[in-house]
Amino acid sequence: MSRICDLTGKAYMNGNSVSNSNAKTKRKFYPNLQLKKFYIPEEDKWITLKVSTSAVKTISKLGITACINKFVKKGSI
Repeated sequence: MSRICDLTGKAYMNGNSVSNSNAKTKRKFYPNLQLKKFYIPEEDKWITLKVSTSAVKTISKLGITACINKFVKKGSI
């Protein structure tokens, strides 16, 4: 299962773990993804999306259909 947000396209970032002796090893920073069910009243159905928590906040602010239209127009989905 990929760790990419369905709406925003957020994925992992690369970085370093830094120990006490300042030795650096590669690591990944993953986005905070959640499986959420959303109801689309225009289509009268439920959809399940894997979205980041920032996308959930945007959806609760604007609404699911406005967010889907916004991200389709932007080109991330």
